[in-house]
Amino acid sequence: MRTTLRNPYVYLLFVVPTIALYFLFFIYPMLTSVFYGFTNWNGLDTKDFIGFDNFVNAFKDEDFRNSIWNNLYILLFSCCVQVPLIIVFSLLISSVKRFQGFYKTTVFMPSILSTSVIGILWGYIYDPDVGLINNILKTFGLDPIYFLADTKWALLSILITNAWQWMGFYIVLILAAILGIPKDIDEAAMIDGATGVQRAWYLTVPLIKPIINVVIMLSIAGALRVVDIVLVMTEGGPAGATDVMASYMVNKAIKYGDYGYGTALSIIIFIFALVLTALYQTLVVRRQEKVEY
Repeated sequence: MRTTLRNPYVYLLFVVPTIALYFLFFIYPMLTSVFYGFTNWNGLDTKDFIGFDNFVNAFKDEDFRNSIWNNLYILLFSCCVQVPLIIVFSLLISSVKRFQGFYKTTVFMPSILSTSVIGILWGYIYDPDVGLINNILKTFGLDPIYFLADTKWALLSILITNAWQWMGFYIVLILAAILGIPKDIDEAAMIDGATGVQRAWYLTVPLIKPIINVVIMLSIAGALRVVDIVLVMTEGGPAGATDVMASYMVNKAIKYGDYGYGTALSIIIFIFALVLTALYQTLVVRRQEKVEY
């Protein structure tokens, strides 16, 4: 047995199948996708190599530029509105003495539901005739709002729905960090006369900064890959008001059969996500001091 374990070919026997599967299902598709991005191809005919034309045309495409702005709106909403709300709700739940497990399960529940289910559910909530919100507005004598058909409201409606789906997942992450803080630190602050708000702002939040950074990076990556909720609820409409880069890419590649252009858009999305997360990691995360307690 010992002689067998000392043989490097034994380890190679176990490693090679894994590497082969990784290459077959990840490396090879990624490399072929990069090649397709430089071609004019509809998925059936011969691939015509056209160089960087797809990438140049992408930034000349007004609809794609609009989808980039929509992604940036989602990113700003996620980082500037959603993350602060996640921290507040996490602090509130962590301070609850009874039914804390019930609250954690309740807020986490939307994260395990299918996006199709959530899209249909919120589609009924936003419905101008039978929707919950518009029925409440009618009781006050107000006109119904066409949330998903009005360019002024459509993107905000998508943002709220997407936040409702994923906030619970991030709340559970931050809750785990808060509950991992030794209780004697909080008790010492209470003895010194610190109020609940002061303990939360000056004590708890600084101690959970590492997990907050993780949540922000996940929010940045999530904002750039939002696609399923858009396709389920609006398909990018009305008039491209809710189109994001990923949904525009899917429509171009699948709906209109322009696979070469769609693949080029996917490469651009990948580069955007890589650059933004790397910038945040470099400019913010690495400059923060390590938290120890």
